[in-house]
Amino acid sequence: MSDVIALGCGLVGKFVIRKLLENGNSVTVVDLKIPTEIANLENVEPMEGDVFTIIDTLPHSKVVVNMLPGRIGDRVRPKLLESKHQIIDLAFTLEDPSKYSQLAKENDCSLLWDVGIAPGLSNMLVKKGREMIGELDKVHIKVGGNPSKKDSKWSYMAPFSPSDVIEEYTRPARIIEDNNIITVPALSQRHLIDVEYHGEMEAFLTDGLRSIMETIPSKEMKEFTVRWPGHIDKWISEGMKMEENKLLDEWKFDDERDEFTWLEVKVQGLDSKIRWMVYDEGRNGDSSMARTTGLVTAACTILFLEKGPMAGCGLEPGIHPPESLSNNSIEYIINYLQDNDVEIVQS
Repeated sequence: MSDVIALGCGLVGKFVIRKLLENGNSVTVVDLKIPTEIANLENVEPMEGDVFTIIDTLPHSKVVVNMLPGRIGDRVRPKLLESKHQIIDLAFTLEDPSKYSQLAKENDCSLLWDVGIAPGLSNMLVKKGREMIGELDKVHIKVGGNPSKKDSKWSYMAPFSPSDVIEEYTRPARIIEDNNIITVPALSQRHLIDVEYHGEMEAFLTDGLRSIMETIPSKEMKEFTVRWPGHIDKWISEGMKMEENKLLDEWKFDDERDEFTWLEVKVQGLDSKIRWMVYDEGRNGDSSMARTTGLVTAACTILFLEKGPMAGCGLEPGIHPPESLSNNSIEYIINYLQDNDVEIVQS
């Protein structure tokens, strides 16, 4: 049987699978439809069909990467835990998997969730900042995957599940102000910012902080999504009324079009400020979002495969956000991205 089981084979999933193969692993790939470019690779075992049916036929106690869309990603979690799998979880779901904590402990397995760029790498950098400067007064995260140039339409194409983008635009955002967690409408606090290599773009609040609101104290904490100016105005005036299928078609990813992913993490304490900038333009046919997200996912999976959740990552059985990883694991992940030509600058 394969070393690792991959659930989902979308834009990010395909990239993660290839990186795991490059690392010398065999991969069982499970999805409703698996592209021939993946199914025909050496050391891939394709299993097409309903994921909920297939899961029950898989051997227990494997390393599993959950890369399913958010709308179904949570439903597989209890099944995976009951089968005693060690889980790397990229499914961006409204549901907090911490509700399965007792189930994970009973089955002696770990689930590491939100293992993308933001949330994911952003959480790890905030933890790193906290350890470098101590108590935090302010945490601001800004992130976006966008076409390299504006156009006359949406100036956007979805680099991951478009339905997850719609939820991001409609789900109220939880932030911290004056030490209190409050909920504000998504798309609030719109403002213009300067983005390296691309100039003026627009940032707005979205619900991306998730676990770090509870795990890393800060007087103020916010996450902003970044788009070209005009995109959100078009969403408000047109997109909110459009049929979802039409919107998904208009946001369809065009792999012939230049694009980039940009992340900024700023942490501020009493006497110190630290800023990280993460940037990628994609390469070798892989999008920047597939690379920046998928490299974090792949690095976490390699750590689970080679060192195990406990000895290598410092994780006891249970449900864990990315900031729970050991300092050595976080450094490994940062170095893995840089070794794969993702630009990461600290200032």
